[in-house]
Amino acid sequence: MTTILVVDDEPQIRRALDVGLRSHGYDVVGAGNGEAALNNLANHAIDVVILDLGLPDIDGSEVLRRLRGWSEVPVIILSVRAGQDDKIQALDIGADDYVEKPFAIGELLARIRAVQRRAGPDLSPGVLKFDDLEIDLARSLVILASKKVHLTPTEHRLLEAMATNPGKLLTHEWLLRRVWGAGYGRESEYLRVYIRQLRRKLGDEPTRPRWIGTEPGLGYRWMPEPD
Repeated sequence: MTTILVVDDEPQIRRALDVGLRSHGYDVVGAGNGEAALNNLANHAIDVVILDLGLPDIDGSEVLRRLRGWSEVPVIILSVRAGQDDKIQALDIGADDYVEKPFAIGELLARIRAVQRRAGPDLSPGVLKFDDLEIDLARSLVILASKKVHLTPTEHRLLEAMATNPGKLLTHEWLLRRVWGAGYGRESEYLRVYIRQLRRKLGDEPTRPRWIGTEPGLGYRWMPEPD
C-alpha cells in the first residue's frame, strides 16, 4: 500500500486529507510541523509527501531543501501561496508539483498518481516512445510518424530534458541550466525561441499542445507519458 505523508499545521486539512486519501486506498501519516515531518521521513517508508509551505517551526521550503539532501521521495507542495516566486523556488529546490489551496481532491489524486508513475521504474531507457514519436537518446535520433525529424544539438538536449521528465513542471531556470549550463537561468526569451522551434518541428500547436504544455510565467511541461 502506498503511504503518503501529509505535512500541514492545520488539523482540519490533515483530517480532510486523511479521510479523502484513505477512501482511495492510501495509507496516511500526518505531521503538523517540519521537525515532525523530517522525523517521519527518517523513520517510516514514505512513498509521497504532501507538504505545506507555511509551517510553524521550519518553513516548508527548508524542509524540502533538507529532504533533498538525502531523499528523492516525490513531493507535492500544497499551499495557499499563489505567487509565482514561491512556486518557482519550490520547484527549483526539488518539488515535483505544486497545488494551490483551496484544492479539489480529484486534482490532488491525479497529481499523486502522476508523481508515482514518474518515481517508478526508470523512464529513460535508450529509446523513448510516445505514441508515434520515438526518441533515440543514444543516437540523438527523433522519428515522428515514421519520418526523421532534423533537430539541432541544442534542440536535442532540450527535447531530452523534457521527455525524460514527463508530466513534471520544468521551470525556465531549470531548463536553461540543464540545457545550456550553470551560467544560465534568466534568459527566458532565449528559451522561448527554442521551444517555438521545437514545437514547429514536432507539429505541436501551443493552443492545443500534444507534446509541450506551457505553464505561464513558470515553465513548460512534457505532456505525454512514455508508452
